[in-house]
Amino acid sequence: MKTNYDITVFQGDGIGPEIMGPTTALLSELAQAGGYDLRFTDAPAGAAHYRDTGESLPQASMDAARAADAILLSAMGLPDVRYADGTEISPQIDLRKALTLFAGVRPVTIRPGQPTPLATDKPVDFVLIRESTEGLFYTQGRGEVEADEARETLRITRAISEPLFKFAFDLAKARKASGRGPGKVTCVDKANVFRAFAFFREMFDAEAAKHPEISAEHAYVDATALWMVERPWSFDVMVTENMFGDILSDLGAGLMGGLGLAPSADIGVDHAVFQPCHGSAPDIAGQGIANPMAMILSGAMMLEWLGGRHDVPAMQSDATRLRDAVDQVVAEARVLTRDLGGTATTAEVITAVKEALK
Repeated sequence: MKTNYDITVFQGDGIGPEIMGPTTALLSELAQAGGYDLRFTDAPAGAAHYRDTGESLPQASMDAARAADAILLSAMGLPDVRYADGTEISPQIDLRKALTLFAGVRPVTIRPGQPTPLATDKPVDFVLIRESTEGLFYTQGRGEVEADEARETLRITRAISEPLFKFAFDLAKARKASGRGPGKVTCVDKANVFRAFAFFREMFDAEAAKHPEISAEHAYVDATALWMVERPWSFDVMVTENMFGDILSDLGAGLMGGLGLAPSADIGVDHAVFQPCHGSAPDIAGQGIANPMAMILSGAMMLEWLGGRHDVPAMQSDATRLRDAVDQVVAEARVLTRDLGGTATTAEVITAVKEALK
């Protein structure tokens, strides 16, 4: 059994290094106690690196990511650093495309005692899967702009959509087996207007037919946004196009009380990147008050993926323990950062999570 794992680490911009450092230290402690080894290697990338060198994602960093067992990526981007065409520096999107990380996994969980804008005490636990390599992001950086007209291209392919839907149904099956979901996949699209989404839906239906034990349903994206607010507990696994997923995942984070509790993974056949959903928050960088929970939860997702991929029960157990520890800290509401209504520092939250792990 493989026990040594090489993890390429992108420290990010703004608060990125402040939440990445404690997270990798925490993961190292778990690994040492669990009998496996995580070897973290930093790779430069991001807006600050682009500002200083003219490269946002050096080839050496891309090579390190490609060779790694997994990739941890912290928040990237700075509002005042842009490419010449005015778009943001986003190496994370470059990684998704280069490594064909088609499944953007965004868990949405409202924990007991967790602050939420929803007036409900019903448990909410679903996963939004955002296709992460094409859709309306297909021509990112290559859109056409003329004097009075601009164009972008939405692209949906069978080569990406079929494994995406298989991933969604496999996840629903695993969630059902573990008791976390009823075994249902919802395809979110706009097939009543766009032929591309009708094509998307046809491929979803073909995959659904292979999984009779899993319920399959359709929903238009506008109705889905409404239902995520009105009845988010009714969802299990949702799968959708890139731009729709980009928007709905932030809505899901809002249901959880903010981006500070929103982890994510971008997963392909051979590679995976794990990162918090929030931005780099340069306005609070260096103050020691950033919320590290989304980064910690992303680290837990990495352990779960690696443990499943390499059949290492200790890693999967540690992933569960780490999620439960964060849940406990949030539920107790004694050590919360400012974005969650508290006054705790980053270091205090890390300490509280460590205590909850004991």
